[in-house]
Amino acid sequence: MKLHELKPNPGSVKNKKRLGRGTATGQGKTAGRGQDGQNSRAGGGTRPGFEGGQMPLYRRIPKRGFTNIFATNYSEINIDTLNRFEDGTEVTPEMLKELGIVKKQLDGVKVLGRGELEKKLTVKAHKFSKSAIEKIEAAGGKVEVI
Repeated sequence: MKLHELKPNPGSVKNKKRLGRGTATGQGKTAGRGQDGQNSRAGGGTRPGFEGGQMPLYRRIPKRGFTNIFATNYSEINIDTLNRFEDGTEVTPEMLKELGIVKKQLDGVKVLGRGELEKKLTVKAHKFSKSAIEKIEAAGGKVEVI
C-alpha cells in the first residue's frame, strides 16, 4: 500500500450540505433559515446570553468576591506521598511532574505536612509548611527552598 492509495472507510466521510442550491435538495431558496426575521439574515442572531432585552441572568445575579490575578498558585503535595521514593533520593519538582504526582507546576510546588515520612529524603521545593519541615528533618532528611 502506498500513500496515494489510502482512502477513508466507506460511509465515514459525508459530503457537506450545500444550502441554497435549488429546490431538489430540500434546502433551496431560504436554505433552512425560514422566511423572515433576524436569524434569516446574514450576520443575524444575538450574542450568547442575550434574553430579548430582558436583564440577562449574568447581570441579575449578585456579584461577590474578588479574584487576585497576581496571587501565586502552588501545586500542593503532602508528606505521605513522598514515601514512594527510595531512601536518600533528592526529590525535585521536575521529578514530581515526571512521575505524575504533580500535574502542573503552576507558580511552584508547596509541600504540606499531612501524613508521616518514613524515608530520609532531600526535598527541593518552592515552599514548605512548618509541619512539613519538622517531619522531613525528624526523618533525617533535608529541606531546600528553591
